[in-house]
Amino acid sequence: MRLDLFDSTKLNRGRPAWFELVWLLVQAVFVSSWIPGARHRRIILRLFGAKLGKDVNIKPGVKIKMPWRLEVGDYSWLGENLWIDNIDPVVIGNHCCLSQGVYLCTGSHDWQSSRFDLITRPITIGDKAWIGAKAVVGPGVTVGEGAVLALGSVATMDLEPWFVYQGIPAVPVKERKICR
Repeated sequence: MRLDLFDSTKLNRGRPAWFELVWLLVQAVFVSSWIPGARHRRIILRLFGAKLGKDVNIKPGVKIKMPWRLEVGDYSWLGENLWIDNIDPVVIGNHCCLSQGVYLCTGSHDWQSSRFDLITRPITIGDKAWIGAKAVVGPGVTVGEGAVLALGSVATMDLEPWFVYQGIPAVPVKERKICR
């Protein structure tokens, strides 16, 4: 591959460079900081274009590349040190839990291209899904309703609804049943 031939101008960032710079500064001071509480994080994320549902719980250390490409449903939790690397849209449903250290990655590169071309695909996480601590969700993955991605697992393909997945790459290990 020839990294000197890589063309970063093909990515439509969705906002002007100055806006993205302001976001990075505000995020560092108020969103990713140790300051406790979720209310100020919700306000700031909405100001920068995120669509957040009712009572989204956002913990300290959360890092979001492009909030204008983020949608989170009602009562979902975004855990400490979650990184949403969303150069393509990320949609998170209602009542979802994204635990500590989760990484959502919407971009990669074409390893067959001599120019290492950027490839982006959105991520969708269905209602009532749980992404366990330190787990990774790759570009283009849809996590089905109620699915669980276990601790440290890596999802490179879609996860079917109401199954528990674990491993690298993640494979289904059992059906998820909710007790009342």
